[in-house]
Amino acid sequence: MTTPVIKRAAAPPRRPDRQGDGADKARHDRLLVRIFGRQPIGIALAAPYAVFIGAIFAFPLGFAVYMSFHDYFFTAPGVNVPHPFVGLTNYKTALSDPDVLNSFVHVGVFLIINVPLTVVLSLGLAAALNQAIIGRTFFRVAYYVPYVTASVAVVGVWLFLFNSDGFINTLLGPLAPSPSWLVNSFWAMPTIAIFVTWKQLGFFILLYLAALQNVPKELYESAATDGAGKWKSFTAVTIPGVRPATGLVVLLAIVTGANLFTEPYLLTSGGGPDKASTSPVLLMYQKGIQQGNPDVASAIGVVLVIVVLIIALIGRRFTEGEK
Repeated sequence: MTTPVIKRAAAPPRRPDRQGDGADKARHDRLLVRIFGRQPIGIALAAPYAVFIGAIFAFPLGFAVYMSFHDYFFTAPGVNVPHPFVGLTNYKTALSDPDVLNSFVHVGVFLIINVPLTVVLSLGLAAALNQAIIGRTFFRVAYYVPYVTASVAVVGVWLFLFNSDGFINTLLGPLAPSPSWLVNSFWAMPTIAIFVTWKQLGFFILLYLAALQNVPKELYESAATDGAGKWKSFTAVTIPGVRPATGLVVLLAIVTGANLFTEPYLLTSGGGPDKASTSPVLLMYQKGIQQGNPDVASAIGVVLVIVVLIIALIGRRFTEGEK
């Protein structure tokens, strides 16, 4: 008797591990998002400006750090000379110079005057210009004109106003300082701070005007319903509503003040009187270009960058708070 042969059914083909493939694809997608962001087109649009920033700012900053740690000096084109590593010698030279330390004190005085004045005046004027007042367009343009006007032109007007026989001294009479403002060791830097505040006010007013457009009008209506007057609405609605813009204004004002150069160079003939209005950037120009010590000047610049970053972080903490 023949034993029947039982054929086994063929095993079904193995299905691919879809779960594993899905995990790999998810990791791949997360990696792409981490590198290019959620909108890669944004990277493509920002790439030209990123290259510009790298070429104009990042490379000079890196080269300045290199010079600050080496014995560096300018030579004729095509001449190659060794630049030995000197460690912190340039920083010791810079920080032991009384002129360098005084320049940081001067820019500190400038920032103490300029930054609060810029925030208060630009926010107050922006809030006023945001209302339906007569001549609003004229005032908006009038405040912006000094910002786009060449510094050399407006400096001439301020020299006329603040000289010993100028309009300001004539108006003040016996209350005018002697010697006059820009040749007075005490008043030179405060006068420069007021000048810079006036010149750049239009730009910061525009920033606040843009921020005010995003404050919901319903908040003002709710405040008015609760019996809040104009001042209460300003403090309870306007100021919190433009807090991000305030952080930006403070940051830009700090960076601008730390890079102060043109105004003391023009108004006080290079940091006078008796170096009372010398800023770190002006001192960098004098030591690096006029005196031929770019390594010490670079050390001053690196210290200035670190100080500005610290001040900017503190200012951001006060204006924006912790996230």
